[in-house]
Amino acid sequence: MAERTSGYREERAGLAALRAYGLITAMWIRSTLAYRASFALAVFASFAFSAFDFVAVMLMFSHVDALGGYPLGEIAFLYGTASTAFGLTDLFLGSTDRLGRRVRDGTLDTFLVRPVPVLAQLAADRFALRRVGRVTQGLVVLGYGLAVTDVAWTPAKVLLVPVMVISGGVLFGAVFVAGAAFQFWAQDAAEVQNSFTYGGVTMLQYPPTVFAQDLVRGVTFVVPLAFVNWLPGLYVLGRPYPLDVPQWLAFAPPFVAAAACALAGLAWRAGLRTYRSTGS
Repeated sequence: MAERTSGYREERAGLAALRAYGLITAMWIRSTLAYRASFALAVFASFAFSAFDFVAVMLMFSHVDALGGYPLGEIAFLYGTASTAFGLTDLFLGSTDRLGRRVRDGTLDTFLVRPVPVLAQLAADRFALRRVGRVTQGLVVLGYGLAVTDVAWTPAKVLLVPVMVISGGVLFGAVFVAGAAFQFWAQDAAEVQNSFTYGGVTMLQYPPTVFAQDLVRGVTFVVPLAFVNWLPGLYVLGRPYPLDVPQWLAFAPPFVAAAACALAGLAWRAGLRTYRSTGS
C-alpha cells in the first residue's frame, strides 16, 4: 500500500512538473511571437547557421567520392538523424547549460522558493523557439539522405528511423541534465558539458570509421552516444559495426536512453542536495 501511494505521488509530481514546464514555455513563446518578423529572422538564422556544417561536408565531397568508406547520401543520413535528435533536445533542454551561472550569482535561489521542480523551471527558462530552425535543417538533410540512399527497407528498419531520432533526443537530454548536475560542484563547467553535447553531435554526424577505435569504444560503452545514431543507423544502412558487438544492439537505444535518464536523475538529485546558495 505504501509503495502504491509513493508511486501515485511520484506520478502526480511528474505531471505537475510537465504542466509547469508547459506553462513557462508557453509564456516565452507568446513573448517571442509578439515580434513575428524578428522571430522569423531568428529561425532563419538558426537554420542557416546549422546548415553551414553540412555545407562543409558537401565541400569535402567535391574532392572525394567517399568519407571513411561512406558516400554522401549515407553521411547525410547519419548527419540528419544526429542533428534532428540533438536539435529537439536543444530546443526543450538547451537552457540547462546556464545552471553554473545561476549557481554563481545566486539566482537559482528564486527557483527554489517556487512550488515547481527546479529542473522544470531551469529547462523552460528563456525557452528559445528559434531553435526549431536547427530541427528543421536536420530533417531536411535526413530527408535528402533517405531519398538518395539505396536502403533495403524492412518493417523493422522503417520503425527504427523515428525510434532512433526520439531515443537519441532522450539520450542527449540525459547528457544535458547530467552535465547541469555537474555544475553544482564545478560552476564553470558549461564548456565541459558542451564538449559532450555539441561536441558529441558533431562527432556523430560523421561515420565511426573516421575515428580511432578507442574513441568509438568510449562513446559506446562509457558515454553511450553511439546509440543515438551509429549503432541503429548502421543497421538501417546495412553497414558492419565498427566494433565486435551483436547486431541486436541496433534496437537497444530506447533502453539505453531510459537507463541514462535514470542515472542523470540520480546525479541531478545528488547535485541539488549539495546546493547551499551563493557564498557558501
